[in-house]
Amino acid sequence: MEKLLKAELNTNILKALGSTGGGCISQGQTYETDRGRVFVKINHKPQARKMFEGEMASLEAIQKTNIVRVPQPIKVIDLPGGGAMFAMEYLKMKHLNKYSSKLGEQIAELHLYNQKLGEKLRTEGSTIGKGAGHSEAQFVDKFGFHTATCCGYIPQVNEWQSEGASFFIRHRLQAQLDLIEKDYGDREARELWSQLKPKIPEMFVSVEIVPALLHGDLWAGNVAEDDSGPIIFDPASFYGHSEFELAIAGMFGGFSSSFFSAYHSKIPKAPGFEKRNKLYQLFNYINHWNHFGTGYRGSTLNMMKKLLK
Repeated sequence: MEKLLKAELNTNILKALGSTGGGCISQGQTYETDRGRVFVKINHKPQARKMFEGEMASLEAIQKTNIVRVPQPIKVIDLPGGGAMFAMEYLKMKHLNKYSSKLGEQIAELHLYNQKLGEKLRTEGSTIGKGAGHSEAQFVDKFGFHTATCCGYIPQVNEWQSEGASFFIRHRLQAQLDLIEKDYGDREARELWSQLKPKIPEMFVSVEIVPALLHGDLWAGNVAEDDSGPIIFDPASFYGHSEFELAIAGMFGGFSSSFFSAYHSKIPKAPGFEKRNKLYQLFNYINHWNHFGTGYRGSTLNMMKKLLK
């Protein structure tokens, strides 16, 4: 494997360093190379390439905004026995602490980035002869992403949809519940979903949703900082409703109140926010049930019941 990595990274030096990492999905290893340190994620599952390509595309999309720092992606490499590796820039990271409110501001700016492009496009459209000032980045007017991404190891369909709520119902909630049905055939989940699904559109009547570029899996384990500022990593990006991002951030701790207040100073809570936040949390509970088993069944069903009240 190291011989393959050496060739693919075109480096004479490849020295494994003590610091390993990675989460519950992939293993990680840091290497010294000719061009500095790289971090390599390794996964032996057959769908590893698809997962890493989605992560690489997500990192590239976030990086293009120049708003919040992510590791520079380098290359996805197939493993001869199946699976893949993903090489990226190594960043010496520590727990998010000093830069918590800074990250809140940056995530809000990331979420506003596409909306601001749209506003710029409208003002440019009303001026004749845009010339050299024409904006490079393209405004995205639909919900989805140009490639599949994985939240954990579950692939997510990101086919473009014109409406944010229907994208979320179809490609996030329904897709996850289809997996529950396949693996568990849970009658109570099925019955609660059949009652909840038709009620979801009314949670969105009072809100206008402009597609926002999301990190897509913003829990405390995917954020950090170094001496220069905040860093986010392990994204599962798509263009969706900005409120989606805040659900998992608020679920498992690790974000201080300064993160949320800095975020909401730029993007205030819209009417109906609290109920939609529960709806977006529901997705994360079902996703956890699919990944980690029935320990998350109770939380899933309770959240459905709360939303039906």
